[in-house]
Amino acid sequence: MAPSQRIIIDTDPGIDDVFAILLALSAKAEELEVVLISVTFGNVEVRSCLRNIVAIFQVLEKELKWRRENGKPEGFEGMTKYKPLVAVGANGPLHEQLLMADYFHGPDGLAGIHESHPHLSPKDTWQKLFERPPPDTVISEVVDDQELAAEQSSFRPSLVPAHQEILRVLRENEADTVTVVAIGPLTNLALAAAEDTETFLRVREVVTMGGAIDLCGNVTPVAEFNVFADSVAAARIYALTSANPSSTMPPTPTHVDPSSVLPPYPTTLSRPLKLTLFPLDITELHTLTRGLFNTLTRPLIQLPSPSPLATWLTAFMQPMFTKIESLHHTSTNSSYQTASSGDSNDSNSASLSLHDPLCIYYILTHSSAKWMRSAQSPEDIRVDTTGQWTRGMTVVDRRRSRKRRGSEGARSYDLGDWLGSNSGNRVVRMVGGPRQGEEAFGREMLERDIPYIRTLGFPYVRSSDSDLDCPESLGSSAHAIEAVRPTVIALVSAQRQ
Repeated sequence: MAPSQRIIIDTDPGIDDVFAILLALSAKAEELEVVLISVTFGNVEVRSCLRNIVAIFQVLEKELKWRRENGKPEGFEGMTKYKPLVAVGANGPLHEQLLMADYFHGPDGLAGIHESHPHLSPKDTWQKLFERPPPDTVISEVVDDQELAAEQSSFRPSLVPAHQEILRVLRENEADTVTVVAIGPLTNLALAAAEDTETFLRVREVVTMGGAIDLCGNVTPVAEFNVFADSVAAARIYALTSANPSSTMPPTPTHVDPSSVLPPYPTTLSRPLKLTLFPLDITELHTLTRGLFNTLTRPLIQLPSPSPLATWLTAFMQPMFTKIESLHHTSTNSSYQTASSGDSNDSNSASLSLHDPLCIYYILTHSSAKWMRSAQSPEDIRVDTTGQWTRGMTVVDRRRSRKRRGSEGARSYDLGDWLGSNSGNRVVRMVGGPRQGEEAFGREMLERDIPYIRTLGFPYVRSSDSDLDCPESLGSSAHAIEAVRPTVIALVSAQRQ
């Protein structure tokens, strides 16, 4: 049976990226096929991101072997039934200074795991998989490299730049059959769209994590990291949603070599891009607490033969939770207590926002009536690329009472051409989902990655009376979520101060 969804994941792993990729690969074969994983710079430099991708597949190969030996359901049909292509992309933004989030994710993107747990990391020979042999390479060395590639049974390494692989996949498949899930800076997508705009527009949908609308940013007071890291790339991709992309294209930078500036889009395009945005406003509401993580994984690493996947996740998640505790105020009334560990509530209250996994979950549950768009969707969301303090800000027109006019071009009463009939972007912004709330989504994500968690029967203690396994008790209707949204936003913003 053909998969109901086929996707390209454009990513910069990154801890929450790892969970997103695991969630995608854990899907059943009829649910989802990951055709391509295109790697970009972002949380760390691009080679470290690539190493983390290789590490994911290496750990999953060990995990599947462990599951077979222990009579567990294997899962991860996204890797066993298909063989994703992995391609290396941009190593920096189009024009701006390189910014990484290694202060949060660690120097290697996974809390320093490659140094602290080298036995869990790929051997250095993995790099040869993504390098062309020099012209004077002897035959024996070529054979060695071919044998190394053959050992990688779970993915196919590409020697073609990621943005060109994106275009190839879209070109070789029927239009509207492949979705791009972009969970890092949008540089690879911008390069692809500039090189062949019409081929890029064959994409079914671009689902991207980025921006902040009603919440503060996470890298500046107004900017979210993915958009800030390459605001020009983001602005160019958002512009493709417009009937008139030139109305929101970023200004040509004056401080760079003109030959490095991407060309404008063709004047006439076959159709606009469908872009679905998951900003911090919704992703911050989907988290994984240390208490829940420990409850679900600790029994797996305490077995006589521990789970390789649970061991690997624990190796970088524990220092990550400690990092989160040092950066943010945490509540002392955590709902979780690991019965087997006796950990204090303070220790269990740290939570990781599941920004990127939420985009994959949207793909897997796309048909759910509980997904909720903003009331204004598709709305005009633009990206500031030049502000001294506002670069990377996702800007919306909050003048709700202003009507669009039947003409085009900026006017003295409409600077920026926000009210023109065809001007401005048309972005679908998500504000609610079927598993909103840290307990619901975090648990379901881990249960998809490790499906036999439900059968282990280890103790799980929760202080509230609601039933964690009952979807109706966790997910209010979309309208109810929207009704309490201002209060939630205020609480989250206060916590981030």
